[in-house]
Amino acid sequence: MDAVTLSTLLAAAAMAGWVDAVVGGGGLLLLPALLVAAPGLPVATALGTNKLAAIFGTATAAATYARRTKVDWRVAGPAAGFAVLSAGVGAALAGAVPASAYRPVVLVVLVSVAVFVLLRPRMGVVAVPAKRTPLRVAVVIAVAGVGIALYDGLIGPGTGTFLVLAFTALVGADFVHGSAMAKVVNAGTNLGALVVFGVTGHVWWLLGAGMAVCNIAGAVLGARMALRRGSGFVRVVLLVVVVALVAKLGHDQWVS
Repeated sequence: MDAVTLSTLLAAAAMAGWVDAVVGGGGLLLLPALLVAAPGLPVATALGTNKLAAIFGTATAAATYARRTKVDWRVAGPAAGFAVLSAGVGAALAGAVPASAYRPVVLVVLVSVAVFVLLRPRMGVVAVPAKRTPLRVAVVIAVAGVGIALYDGLIGPGTGTFLVLAFTALVGADFVHGSAMAKVVNAGTNLGALVVFGVTGHVWWLLGAGMAVCNIAGAVLGARMALRRGSGFVRVVLLVVVVALVAKLGHDQWVS
């Protein structure tokens, strides 16, 4: 790999870390960059290498949030535990199901998310503690720790965005605290998937380690910006990322 290509990948890793720390969706940047930089790279290896970089970024962002704001560990902890197992299962199945089979479903979900956020401008701007009932907590743990984590192991891009929306819509967290919990769970999904990809030989360790350093730098900057600028800033970034994901998946569906 030449120096220009490597530099582009490292820059993409830093930007992906920033996006992931604020609202999720960094895989939208890093996975395509990996596949373009190394056209012969198997998709599973691209996914595994991305997980190696991403786990350091998400763990760093989670630690940054935890130091500066309150993380609801009674929700995020169990969800992260389930996420390790579910993402591992998803990673084990990643080669068996073509991503094209999921694109139409994910597109519909993302468009629904964008409409939902636009029609409810106050959602996530302030916390709604009344939504945090035992039933809703159980539901969000299942949705985040099992459903979304399984998707992350299978495909990946947009996982952090789905997690943030789950925590804001289901248990009334504001966007900043929703992002904090999302990072904890996302670290779990990355760990579960990485273990499976690593055992099956689908990780480019040296490249992934280099990208991890840049991902950490982007994650620290992103988490600090989200904490400093607040939920309104996270909401705007969320909408931008969702639109970008819709455009990317729509393009992939059109050309496939």
